[in-house]
Amino acid sequence: MGLLARACPARLAALLPDPPASEWLRKPEVGSVMVRGRTGAVGAPFNLGEMSVTRCSLQLADGRVGHAYVQGRDKDHATRAALVDALMQGAEAAQIDAAVLAPLAAEEAARRTARAARAAATKVEFFTMVRGED
Repeated sequence: MGLLARACPARLAALLPDPPASEWLRKPEVGSVMVRGRTGAVGAPFNLGEMSVTRCSLQLADGRVGHAYVQGRDKDHATRAALVDALMQGAEAAQIDAAVLAPLAAEEAARRTARAARAAATKVEFFTMVRGED
């Protein structure tokens, strides 16, 4: 679910161009959630601010149910993520994994590697030289 939520909406639409028919259990709706942080990652929690989120739930013709929560206001992104969630619960799970999830995972890994390489290029090594004085 996290991979689908982090995926580029246009890329997800390209990988799943013809979504199967489904019935809404909860139509896509936009809301907000409070984002919390911690001082120094371990300190007391504090409210950082609000973030837009879109959620939906749907049911396929055969009864499988899919849910999705995605950052932002893109209702189509939430719909496609919920469809993939529902499709992964059936016999075509391996096909959906190979056609949709594997390419998204590979692209996300490439983005993370590129980001880590950019960050590593700015790394500074500090060392101490020993002086001959006591």
